[in-house]
Amino acid sequence: MSLPQLSLSAARHLHLYAQGLLKKPRRRAQPADILSAIQRMSLLQIDTINIVARSPYLVLFSRLGNYPAQWLDDALSQGQLMEYWAHEACFLPRTDFGLVRHRMLAPEKMGWKYKQEWMHQNAEEIEQLIAHIHDNGPVRSADFEHPRKGTSGWWEWKPHKRHLEGLFTSGKVMVVERRNFQRVYDLTHRVMPHWDDERDLLNQAAAEEVMLENSARSLGIFRAQWLADYYRLRQPALKPLLERWQENHRVMRVEVERLGEMWLHADLFPLVPQAQEDKLTASHSAVLSPFDPVVWDRKRAEQLFDFTYRLECYTPAPKRQFGYFVLPLLHKGRLVGRMDAKMHRKTGVLEVIALYLEEGVKVSATLEKGLTAALNEFAVWQGARQITLARLPDGVFNGCRSGWEIDIA
Repeated sequence: MSLPQLSLSAARHLHLYAQGLLKKPRRRAQPADILSAIQRMSLLQIDTINIVARSPYLVLFSRLGNYPAQWLDDALSQGQLMEYWAHEACFLPRTDFGLVRHRMLAPEKMGWKYKQEWMHQNAEEIEQLIAHIHDNGPVRSADFEHPRKGTSGWWEWKPHKRHLEGLFTSGKVMVVERRNFQRVYDLTHRVMPHWDDERDLLNQAAAEEVMLENSARSLGIFRAQWLADYYRLRQPALKPLLERWQENHRVMRVEVERLGEMWLHADLFPLVPQAQEDKLTASHSAVLSPFDPVVWDRKRAEQLFDFTYRLECYTPAPKRQFGYFVLPLLHKGRLVGRMDAKMHRKTGVLEVIALYLEEGVKVSATLEKGLTAALNEFAVWQGARQITLARLPDGVFNGCRSGWEIDIA
C-alpha cells in the first residue's frame, strides 16, 4: 500500500502546528497558557544570555504573543513546573518528575553535569549545607560568601554554588523559584512530599519510552534519527519501537517531498487531508530564540527548513559570520532570515545590528509586512519604543532604513 504523500511545505506546516507556531494566537495569553505551551513542546530550554529577552521567555512569546514574563516565574514558584537536565537545562511540567528521576539517582552517568570527586571531597560541608536548608529554608548560591579569584586570575565558582549544582543534579534539591533569574533551591523531599522512589520510580527504559513518545508528539512529523536528541537520549533501538507504535496506531509512515519516508504522530492524523490539499496554511511571523525547539537540533532545521544555523556567541568576534546572538525569523511556514539584535533597556531601543534574508527569499510587500509586525511585537513586549536598523539586505524597509518609532496605539 502506498504511503500518504506530503509536500515539503505541508511537512513544515505539520511540524509548526505541533509546536504551536503555525498561526498567530487567536486571543490574549492567560497565565494557564504557560504550562500548556510547555506541555505542547514537552520541555523548555533555559539559557541565561540576556542581550535580548532570555531564551525561555522568548520561546513562549513566539507562541503566545505579548505576555508578562513574570508568568513563567510564577508557574515555577506555584509548582506547575520544575527544572532539570532534559534537552539541556530545561523547564518541564512537574508532573514529569518521574521521567527524569532515574537520572537523578544515577548522577555519575550525567557527565560534566556532575563532579562525583567534588561531592566526595566536600561531603562534610555538603551535609552541613543540606542541614542549613532543612533548618532555614530555601537558598540561593548568592546567599553565601562572594567568589574568589583562582590562580588563573579568573573568578571561580563559589564552593556552595558547586555544592548546590551537584545536589541539584543528584536530585537532593530542586529549584522552587527564580529571583532575578537566580535559582532558589529547597530539599526535594519537601518539594515532592508525596513521591516515593520505592513505589513511583520508572526504570530508565520505561521513562525513555515516554520521553520518545513526547518527542514524537512535540515534533509532530519526524525522521527516526530526530527523536533521541529531544531529551538528549543515547540512540535507542527505534525500529522495533516505531513498529510497535505503528501497530498501535500511534504513528504512521508518510512520504515527504525531498525528505523521503517520515513518521507522523497520531495527534496530527486528522490534519493529513488538509495538509495534502495545501489547506493547512501558515500565518505566523515571529522572532525565534536560538534555543527554540524548532531550531535547537541544527541538522533537523537544515533538513526540514533548509536553514543552516550556528550560535556564534562563543565564537571570537572576528570569526563570526552573522553576529553574537542571532535570532531566526519565521514567516508563514519558512525560516526566511535571521537578525543580530540587542535590547537597550534604559533607553527603550531595540537595536537590529544586522538582518539577513536566506538565499532565495524574495522581498515582497507581504514579507516586509510580516517582518515589520514581528519586529514591532517583539520590541513592544520587551518595553521598547523605538527600533533602530543598521545592516540590511537590499530592498527591505526602503522607506525607513534607519528604523522607526513604535506606535503603541
